[in-house]
Amino acid sequence: MAEITAALVKELRETSGAGMMDCKKALAENDGNIEAAQDWLRTKGLASAAKKSGRIASEGLVGVATDGNTGAVVEVNSETDFVSRNEKFQNFVKTVTEIALKTGNSIDDLNAAQYPETGRTVAEELTQLISTIGENMNIRRVAVQTVDGGIISTYVHGAIQPGLGKIGVLVATTGADTSAADVIGKQVAMHIAATNPQSLSQDDLDPAIVEREKAVLTEQARESGKPENIIEKMIEGRIRKFYEEVCLLEQTFVIDGESKVGKAVEAAGNGLAIKAFIRFGLGEGIEKKEEDFAAEVAAAVGG
Repeated sequence: MAEITAALVKELRETSGAGMMDCKKALAENDGNIEAAQDWLRTKGLASAAKKSGRIASEGLVGVATDGNTGAVVEVNSETDFVSRNEKFQNFVKTVTEIALKTGNSIDDLNAAQYPETGRTVAEELTQLISTIGENMNIRRVAVQTVDGGIISTYVHGAIQPGLGKIGVLVATTGADTSAADVIGKQVAMHIAATNPQSLSQDDLDPAIVEREKAVLTEQARESGKPENIIEKMIEGRIRKFYEEVCLLEQTFVIDGESKVGKAVEAAGNGLAIKAFIRFGLGEGIEKKEEDFAAEVAAAVGG
């Protein structure tokens, strides 16, 4: 059997675009023959899938799943919104989210987990899906929340079926009986989907965010020409307003339009408390490709 050298693997990676481990396996299966290994990768759908890996994937679905007092939310991206209506893609996102309940917050652990009834890992199943559907896809992020002595409530915005949509929210609550906690928990989850708070409270808001906001507000106040002692009072008021905008418990509850979220939860009684939340919005922070179809047509004609 031919020796599978690093140089040989590198050459196959460059010509096929497939992953290192896939290239190594292809060479091993074909006694080090580059051309045969390339054909092997193509028959497995790995080479074509790899060629798609450079495309921007900012569409797709967010999946949400719960099991007891644990919840998981996973974002799986595709290139076009059309794929989100594909039944195979939907089943993949749903299954992967359920697997995440056991694998936790690590994407690497999720990718390495066994995909049910296939003999493949999650990563390998995704590669198969890319080859079948013909678009680049990736598991972008995963988060798992567990609450001791409480429950996880969920909300999915833009749901195309239970647990799959464009925004997924988990809310961990403690202190009340399950049914009462879930009612307020779902309401808070809907609020979070709408307002996208940056933190639960002032205490866990990133200090760097606060300092950056103070710096901006201070410069704006100084431009007014007011004395420093007045500026300090102006900043205090504006920072309080900032907290009301970005901290969940300080925000005005969208359900009634009047109460602070923290006060509304407190009014529910039985010591009910919101302990944590997770919100995934599809495509957040991804730089989407701007399509210029006129330029594409011109280029095609010119070519």
